[in-house]
Amino acid sequence: MKTGLCFLVAAKRCEIADLRQLAQTSVLVDTTARMIHDLQRERGLTNLFLGSGGAHASALRQEQLLASTATETALRACFDTLNIEPQGMTNGARLFSRIAYVLQGLDALPALRKQVDRQRWDAPRATGAYVQLVAGLLAVVFEAADTATDPDVSRLLVSLFNFMQGKEFVGQERATGAAMFAAGRADARQQQRLMRLIESQEQCLEVFADFADPETRALWDNSLSAHLAAELERMRRVLCTSVDGGPLNKAWSTSWFDGCSARIDAMRTVEMRLSLALQTLCDRKLAQARLELDNLERVQATLNESAVAPETQATFFEEPETLEAQAPVRPLGSQLDRGVLDLLHAQAHRLQKMEEELDTVRASLNERKVIERAKGLLMAHRQLSEEDAHRTMRQMAMNQGRRLVEVAEAVLSMAEVLPARLR
Repeated sequence: MKTGLCFLVAAKRCEIADLRQLAQTSVLVDTTARMIHDLQRERGLTNLFLGSGGAHASALRQEQLLASTATETALRACFDTLNIEPQGMTNGARLFSRIAYVLQGLDALPALRKQVDRQRWDAPRATGAYVQLVAGLLAVVFEAADTATDPDVSRLLVSLFNFMQGKEFVGQERATGAAMFAAGRADARQQQRLMRLIESQEQCLEVFADFADPETRALWDNSLSAHLAAELERMRRVLCTSVDGGPLNKAWSTSWFDGCSARIDAMRTVEMRLSLALQTLCDRKLAQARLELDNLERVQATLNESAVAPETQATFFEEPETLEAQAPVRPLGSQLDRGVLDLLHAQAHRLQKMEEELDTVRASLNERKVIERAKGLLMAHRQLSEEDAHRTMRQMAMNQGRRLVEVAEAVLSMAEVLPARLR
């Protein structure tokens, strides 16, 4: 007959399996972050190339294509290591669906690059294609964060995901501004896009700051010189406030691209620190869990040899202080029984604390899910683009003095009165 200790050992083995999965996930997240970073730079150079009619960034873009291809090979190899059996990974259905989508996008990259080489696509269309693929990659990171069962790991993943999302908005800002400067004229629609991107990146960085440790926050806060930050802000104002169709200095395209690139490279440094911290944390927790399993198995072996009498199980109903007051010299079986009971109490307390912490950490992930669902509903109901749907909800939130997630919940509450095909 299986004892309580047998199931405690089994629980620890399950915890180790979860931690192994998290360790594998941390490698996946790191490789995905590298792929996103390379695609962001490729996108920016592509905008310089297309915006200037092929006059600028051609050689740099070709160099970046080689780097992106190498990272893509590493990412595909990382995907190949995943256990795709039904019982192989928690939340595998959503994660594997995201990966399948990303692989389709990676397969389509050569055709996209060929269209850019021939200058058959303009900068906005190429930007949209890269944004779509990067969004798919970020969704992989999001699902990885959502599957974490350890609150410390989950906190790091949430911090990393929001920082990566903020970095993507910075990358889109770089690409959009580079195309405008390279074209030599302001565009009202692109100006609106820039302002939304600036607002969105600030929101993501606020969430990052809420979950990051003080050292990582300090690294980010001190990552840019005051001079470069001031120069970027000056060029931002020019981009956002110029009259629609008015002239822009084409020579600033390189300055803008280089300045934004310096900011993105600084963000990549923070991103790498977070990825390393994630992998280190997973390794440390896995080593600790293995040590605890060894201790449990030793206790189990000792219990099997001692043939504990059933009556010693009465300690289950004794108060902790009563147990402490008893004489220290007790029969071996009773001591072991008390030890097992302490282990069970400790495990129950730890799991309860982990669940409470996880609820807190996952709140930001759940908010994102609600906002994305509401955005999709608006896109279908009003025939809006994703950008317009987001802007509509932001405007509703400002007009009503409510948080964006509250507006999203209100939008979703109307789902039942909409035609079935729109839900």
